[in-house]
Amino acid sequence: MGRIAGVTAAETRARLLRAAADVFARRGYDGTRVADIAAAAGVSNGALYAHFGSKAELIAAALHAHGPGLLAELLAADPARPVADLLVAVGRRLPHRLDARSSLIAEALVAARRDEDVARPMREYVAERAGWLTGLVRGAQDDGAIDPAVSPGALAHLCLLLAMGSVLVTPDLHRVGDEEWSALLTRLVAALAPTGPHPQPDPGSAGSATMKVQIDPGRCQGHGRCHDLAPGLFEEDDEGYGRVPGDGAVPPGQEQAARLAAANCPERAVVLTEEA
Repeated sequence: MGRIAGVTAAETRARLLRAAADVFARRGYDGTRVADIAAAAGVSNGALYAHFGSKAELIAAALHAHGPGLLAELLAADPARPVADLLVAVGRRLPHRLDARSSLIAEALVAARRDEDVARPMREYVAERAGWLTGLVRGAQDDGAIDPAVSPGALAHLCLLLAMGSVLVTPDLHRVGDEEWSALLTRLVAALAPTGPHPQPDPGSAGSATMKVQIDPGRCQGHGRCHDLAPGLFEEDDEGYGRVPGDGAVPPGQEQAARLAAANCPERAVVLTEEA
């Protein structure tokens, strides 16, 4: 039901989400009809409703599938890159965000202010982003890169405010010089560094636990983001759904990539566990 001839349900869903992200970004949430998205995806309205129950559900799913961008891409390219460096690199590019993903986020934020059906999934989306950022900060604190006295939740909140605000305060509204902006970011991130020596972890403590990753087949919808973000930990089966090779043990140094994949799965199908 709802499938395009010759392709899987996961491929049809992915096509609908790509079309939704594009149409919402171009026309806005209020200016988009469900029929517009179905036409852009090349499916019938009935086929669309086999996958999504409403326009609000579509924008939330499109945001999960296509919203997260720059930080995830930088982490995927270099999972071992220090978090402090990543924050500066992302921050430098925030004033120049003019891509379709930024427009999609802006539309979802504005729609959430007026429509409770959009606000509910947006709260979940923001909570997921905050949880992911909080985990990155805690990992940096464990590595000694960020002062343990800094609240991970507060720093994650600041990052969210900057990132989401940047899609609304565009360069045509207000601009700051790149050198000034970079200098400020560098000073702010430098202030997060520990002020004293970082204690080394006890080899016999929980820090020596082995991380494992698995995929819940009942949840996986074949978005492929786990494979894109951590190709060494995930692969795709013949129908495009994710699977984990071997026993799922995460090699040392790949823990951050595993957390990134779990945080970015729209269906929360990636499951992480740690064994002593």
